Formats: sequence, C-alpha cells, structure tokens
Amino acid sequence: MAKTALALTPVEWRRYRLSEAVERREKAKDVAVDVRKREAWGIAGTAAQLLRKEFGAQKVVVFGSLAHEKGFGLWSDIDLGAWGIPPEKFYSAVAAVTGLSSFFKVDLVDVAECRPTLQKVIEEEGVEV
Repeated sequence: MAKTALALTPVEWRRYRLSEAVERREKAKDVAVDVRKREAWGIAGTAAQLLRKEFGAQKVVVFGSLAHEKGFGLWSDIDLGAWGIPPEKFYSAVAAVTGLSSFFKVDLVDVAECRPTLQKVIEEEGVEV
C-alpha cells in the first residue's frame, strides 16, 4: 500500500526522488494511452465493418486525435467519417456505432453533408478503416 509523505521514515525520504516518481507516473500513463489507443482502433474497425455491412457505407475513415501519431490521450474519443450511408439510415447508423463501447464516445459524421472545412480535414487527414 502506498504511503503519504508524512508516513515516510528519514531513510525512505532519502531514497525518495521526485523526478523518479514523475518518470514512473509518466511511463505508466504512456502505457495506459497505448492500450486505450489499441482498443480504440479495434472499435473503429468493428464500426467500419458494421457501417459497410448494415448501412451501406462505401468508405469509412478515422479522423481526429486517433488518426494522429501524437495527440490521442486517456480521454480521447473516436471520430469516424463515412460516405454512402443513405440519409434515412444515418441516425440508425449513429446509434449503432455509439452503442459499440461504453468506454469511448464514438462520433459519426456524414462527410458528404458536413461543413466544407470539416470535410476538408477529414479528406486530408482521415485514415481508412
């Protein structure tokens, strides 16, 4: 069990180094982010298959923080852009991908219908899944 600073003995105080504790905490955070990122890519792949099979999507991409080498964190969500889902099925598709995970917020964008500035970002930075 971890001790607070007040519970440390003089010998433990000499052994304690703040920089080492910070390094250990950062390494643990990096490992947790890597695990979460792998899980997010798995959900994105599942979502892409579902969108193609059940909703007729012709192309699905990941964009946002998950699509970048850096920037994904412990609280990041999964941003998906899709082409080809019929308008009458789009909100059902949103519900389907949103329900894939209780650990991630999943956002789905109809790329053909979004703002031109967002469309440009998705087309330039999106990673097809």
